[in-house]
Amino acid sequence: MFYQKYRTEPRKRKSAFARGISELLALLMVAALILLSGFGEAQAETLEGRPYVTDADTVRISGERIRLEGIDAPETNQRCKDASGKSYRCGLVSTAALKTKIGHGTIRCKGTKRDRYGRLLGICYLGDIDLNGWLVRNGYALAYKRYSKRYVPQEIQAQKDSLGLWAGEFMPPWQWRKNTR
Repeated sequence: MFYQKYRTEPRKRKSAFARGISELLALLMVAALILLSGFGEAQAETLEGRPYVTDADTVRISGERIRLEGIDAPETNQRCKDASGKSYRCGLVSTAALKTKIGHGTIRCKGTKRDRYGRLLGICYLGDIDLNGWLVRNGYALAYKRYSKRYVPQEIQAQKDSLGLWAGEFMPPWQWRKNTR
């Protein structure tokens, strides 16, 4: 014979306070799981290969765009003045310097964040050489102080030694972009 148990008295409802506590505990458990899984942490990405140099602060490895973090280089069509006051395409010079430095070598780029254009923000290395710092130290790029102070010492030294951009006159790339838009 089939037996069913029926409730004969109405079910008691939890108080608003008890429901709130239950929801809070559930949220805390979810937060703990996220933290323990590392989901909330930025995951480091490392890309390695022969790069295509887009400009002096952007490269591409295997189709992935990497923006060199902490620096800003002149735009491709930006013009500056050399020590004698003669105008030159400083963006092209900076790009050519990075291409020459890398040559046919392989670089390694490490990053944890992306910019608003989806590019990985990274520090790129040619062997043990920090290419971001090399560009700033040789006056081909500036420390992008708005986002990082990492390359300020290299910029101070390049300025002191009158290297690259610091040998003549230039407008910082961020200012140049603002004025041309």
